[in-house]
Amino acid sequence: MMSFIPLLLVGILFPAIQARQLTKCELSQMLKDLDGYRNITLPEWICTIFHSSAYDTQTMVNNKDSTEYGLFQISNKIWCSDHQIPQSRNICDIACNKFLDDDLTDDIMCAKKIMDSEGIGYWLAHKPLCSDNLEQWLCKTS
Repeated sequence: MMSFIPLLLVGILFPAIQARQLTKCELSQMLKDLDGYRNITLPEWICTIFHSSAYDTQTMVNNKDSTEYGLFQISNKIWCSDHQIPQSRNICDIACNKFLDDDLTDDIMCAKKIMDSEGIGYWLAHKPLCSDNLEQWLCKTS
C-alpha cells in the first residue's frame, strides 16, 4: 500500500507538470510574427486563442467526429494527422500531437495556412468575441 501512494501522487502531478498555461504577455511575445497577418491584429489573435484554448498549449477538444489540438485548436479532419482520422488531408503536413508542445513554430505555420485558406472565420470565437473592444487583450508591462 505504501508504494501505491507515491505512484498515485506521480500520476496526479505529472500531467499538471507537462501542461503549460501561457500568460497574455508571453503569448504576445511568441506571436509577434502573426501581428497584422491577413489584417488580424495581435490583440485579436490573443483574444481568439484565449477563447479557443485558454492559452493552454496542451488543450485537446474531442468532438463527435474530430479532435482539435493546441493553442489554435487545429482540427485533425483537414490540417494535421492522428490515429483518429488516418485519411485526414493533413494540409499542414504534421502530426497533430506536435501542436501540444511548447514550441509554437509549427502551430504558427499551420495557423497561417488556415488563414490563407479559411480566414479568421475558422476560429468561431473571433467574430462574436474578438472583433472589437480589444484593449484588454494588449500586453501592458509596468
